[in-house]
Amino acid sequence: MMSVVDVGTGTASASEAAAIDGFNARLRAEGAWVLAGGLASPGTARVVDATGPGEALVTQGPFAETTEHVAGFWVVDAPDEEAALELAVDGSRACGRKVELRAFL
Repeated sequence: MMSVVDVGTGTASASEAAAIDGFNARLRAEGAWVLAGGLASPGTARVVDATGPGEALVTQGPFAETTEHVAGFWVVDAPDEEAALELAVDGSRACGRKVELRAFL
């Protein structure tokens, strides 16, 4: 999974959106596409805690106050870590943001 790390709450510029669309098309053409999506700004988040007895606690806002947040993601099917890293580099270039790469367990 490649998480897009953003430091603002803005959306992609027109040129970034076009580059992301091109990257998504490439992932599909190469058979690496599984799933991708953008996320609303952290201010729209709700944290749900139903770990204790009684009613669930629902709070407004992000889980943690931070300057960086996950703005979107790609789930890709890569044959190995090297190929996944190459896709992460290309994804970072396409969206103009940092990308965190993590494997599913």
